[in-house]
Amino acid sequence: MIVREYQPEDLEALRALHAAQGFGYPFPDLGDPLFITRLVLAEKPGNELPGDAGEENHWRDADAAQGRIAGAALLRLTAEAYLLLDPREGTPRERWTRLLALHAAAEGDAWRRGLADVHAWLPPAIAGKFGRRLARLGWLRDDAWTPYCRRLNDEKGGMLKTSNRPGATG
Repeated sequence: MIVREYQPEDLEALRALHAAQGFGYPFPDLGDPLFITRLVLAEKPGNELPGDAGEENHWRDADAAQGRIAGAALLRLTAEAYLLLDPREGTPRERWTRLLALHAAAEGDAWRRGLADVHAWLPPAIAGKFGRRLARLGWLRDDAWTPYCRRLNDEKGGMLKTSNRPGATG
């Protein structure tokens, strides 16, 4: 098995994988520059994963030279929003006005940078009330999918020793 960069010739195989999963979301536009990681897993002929024997093969003959595409990892750049406002300063109306000014400026900045979306994770203590305010500004609560996070730092704030990042220690 080999992990390699996505190539345009892989598109048909990735579309087939996406359709086979049946999750009901549209196939992503892999030409979008926000996809900063596009990796495919190719299985060399005769080196299939357990369970592949006897299964119908939907892959193009051209895939055989580089191996059958068995999977892909795609990472799309997004943003996490943080809001820092002093809850003790000003009236509720003044704090709302400040929030509106920051919201408009940050939204414009994200748009100019080419981002497609921004996410906010609200502390449980403010999720109800503040969530309704965000909804008034066009934010959507998305509970359809369960989010998971993979932290790339260890508990002490340093880079994981297995990291290939420049400047990583270990």
